[in-house]
Amino acid sequence: MVMIRAEYPKVYQYLHEELEDQLESLANEGRIIFQRLWRNVTRMVHMGNLLRRIYEELKKLSRKSDVDLLQDSGDIMTRGQLVQLYMPQPVDPQLTAWTITGMSERLNNFRVYITLDHKISKYDVLLFEELRHFRCSLDHQDSPRNPASSEYTPSWGAQIFTSGKHYWEVDVGSSCNWIIGLCKESWANRNDMLLNSEGLFLLLCVKVDGHVNLFSTSPLIRHYIQRPQGWVGVFLDYEFGVVSFVNIAKSSLICNFLSCSFSFPLKPFICFGPK
Repeated sequence: MVMIRAEYPKVYQYLHEELEDQLESLANEGRIIFQRLWRNVTRMVHMGNLLRRIYEELKKLSRKSDVDLLQDSGDIMTRGQLVQLYMPQPVDPQLTAWTITGMSERLNNFRVYITLDHKISKYDVLLFEELRHFRCSLDHQDSPRNPASSEYTPSWGAQIFTSGKHYWEVDVGSSCNWIIGLCKESWANRNDMLLNSEGLFLLLCVKVDGHVNLFSTSPLIRHYIQRPQGWVGVFLDYEFGVVSFVNIAKSSLICNFLSCSFSFPLKPFICFGPK
């Protein structure tokens, strides 16, 4: 008994040090990303000023003769080459997925095995089109929604959760288009299944223009973290209002829904789109 008592403080100390190290590393990554983004802002300001000067010079040149225009064109070409030096560089704001010691073992204490009910079938739903429209609208506010139809496979778990702690895993393989998590039982019976509906606790992966993006609902937020491949864990603590998603291969946290207020039955939800 004495030895057992002596070991637990060691575990706590180790986890506390791991927490501090990971928080410090994430803060450093955030600072580096912010510095890169700020350098891009500075480059864009310089490029804007240079382009304005070139524009003013071109207006003056347009009033000159062809001979004078040819004589001054060399300077304009040199200015144009300078613009290339101020072009902003692409920044990938993706954060590292850090392993949390003992998380998988702890969650496995609440493991349940989800069975899919008889509602499984092929639907022509707009879940992924709605998400793609949201992703594109971040850069192009006027981009039209493209309701191109394709086959999706939404499935609901036969289980309904109204209390307790529950954990299960879903194999997403190498797919780039999937949705997993929990939803209100009433949402599962709707035909539109809109992502802005209340009572959705979902992790979504969607591929747009060759780029794979992760989102969570309630509200729809993009996550700058590496896409999980293979098994993804889902944990529900009904009483404490928590839903967590876990990258099983790395034993790392993807995202959390915290301080939720569950006053309705919840059903597991899985949807796979085209690979």
